[in-house]
Amino acid sequence: MSTPYWKTALILLTCFIGIWFALPNLFSKNVLETLPSWFPKTQVNLGLDLQGGSHLLLEADLKNVVHEYLTGLLDSTRTVLRKDKIGYAHLRTDLAQHAIVFELREALEGEAHSRLFKILQNIDPDFTVQIEGIHVTLSLSEFAVAKREKSAISQSIEIVRRRIDETGTKEPTIQQQGSNRILIQLPGIDNPEHVKNLLGQTAKLSFRLLDDSVSLEEALAGQVPTGSEVLESEEIASHKVHYVVRKAILVSGETLVDAQPSFDDKGRASVSFKFDAIGAKKFADATRANVGKRFAIILDNKVISAPVISEPITGGHGSITGNFSVQEASDFALLLRAGALPAPLHVLEERTVGPDLGADSISAGQHATIFSIILIAIFMVVAYAAVGFIADIAMVFNLILLIAALSQLGATLTLPGIAGIALTLGIAVDANVLINERIKEEMRLGKRLLVAIDSGYKRAMSTIIDSNLTTLIGSLLLYIFGTGPIRGFAVTLSIGILISMFTAVSLTRLILLSWVQWRHPKTLWI
Repeated sequence: MSTPYWKTALILLTCFIGIWFALPNLFSKNVLETLPSWFPKTQVNLGLDLQGGSHLLLEADLKNVVHEYLTGLLDSTRTVLRKDKIGYAHLRTDLAQHAIVFELREALEGEAHSRLFKILQNIDPDFTVQIEGIHVTLSLSEFAVAKREKSAISQSIEIVRRRIDETGTKEPTIQQQGSNRILIQLPGIDNPEHVKNLLGQTAKLSFRLLDDSVSLEEALAGQVPTGSEVLESEEIASHKVHYVVRKAILVSGETLVDAQPSFDDKGRASVSFKFDAIGAKKFADATRANVGKRFAIILDNKVISAPVISEPITGGHGSITGNFSVQEASDFALLLRAGALPAPLHVLEERTVGPDLGADSISAGQHATIFSIILIAIFMVVAYAAVGFIADIAMVFNLILLIAALSQLGATLTLPGIAGIALTLGIAVDANVLINERIKEEMRLGKRLLVAIDSGYKRAMSTIIDSNLTTLIGSLLLYIFGTGPIRGFAVTLSIGILISMFTAVSLTRLILLSWVQWRHPKTLWI
């Protein structure tokens, strides 16, 4: 009744691999960098509560998403009405109704009414068109609004991740919380001001023509032509400059594929950019058609510069020179590379966890885990003698394999995660208690020792699987519905349960059978 060789080899190989990949956690990062390249260097990621760092809770202004979407459709609606020579007035957006509304010059009936309905419906398939007399409403359904808001928050998370990655922050945690909030944890960052500044800008870049049909004085007096607006400029730091800018966008920053900080011919900080093929063609066509005119380079509704188009720009790349410092040019390029946020983000909550507090947590967690191991080990030896000692060996391997798995999977260990480790060790020993009790019952029935051991493991298996499975289901639900440290606890507990199934059943059985076949005891003192 010995364990097959292949099974023995597999168990020993698993234990060796666990020790090998857990070893890096015994060394500091500086020591690991000096070790040969073949030595594993992946350590367990420590969460914010253990390592220290910054915690930010951001809220996305999703109302702005619907507003910008409707504003974009406003121009399309105006173009369609003019093209089909349909008289209208007071074309505007109504955010309360999530709609575009306007009045017809005269009420339409019969075929003209049906034709207008069809034209308006084709502007956007999500529009619900209502024509009552001269009043027309193009409203978005609740489903369409929810779809765009959900898409905007997903896109925001991706862009936030790109911006933070560009700063070199290691192992940040970025996840959605609720319907419109983003939780960001930055381990090791005790001053998040730079990150907050980067996330505080939507970074929407656009190229638009200046409107020369009206003077700046007239525009500032309120005589702004339809389809234009007055925007501030940051070209001169000492005082504000304004421009009358057309709302129609020649080319947007969405078609940029690269942006890098650079210097112009006069040694001023600037940002070089490059369009993709579609953006390059649009930019070339726009500059070719408007040679001699001025166009504005606009970032987040502020004019960065307004140069004259002296010749068509056909290469698909160019540079932006403004009132930049070198750091501002570098940040501007970073924002352009990461892409524009679909909605502004506001900081709702900001906390900083000092490294000393994290070190105290690690120390307390280590002490708690060590004490729990010692107490459990003593109990098992007192209760089950040599068989209890074998269970203690399996418990230690359980801890080693768990640390190795956390290291290789890139899971983040939090303070609740340490509690999950301690709980896992108790669960692992609990399985051995069940097995030992079953073996004891088999021995009382007068069975031979090896037969009693084999029967004990087989009889305890179903109970062990049931208890571990129910715990595993609970931890999976914690992971699905929990956030932050709760998820860390669930991950540690889930991995620990799976490993305990291996150590409590396979490893202890191998050691126990090997010991019995070596020492040939008549009975077990359990």
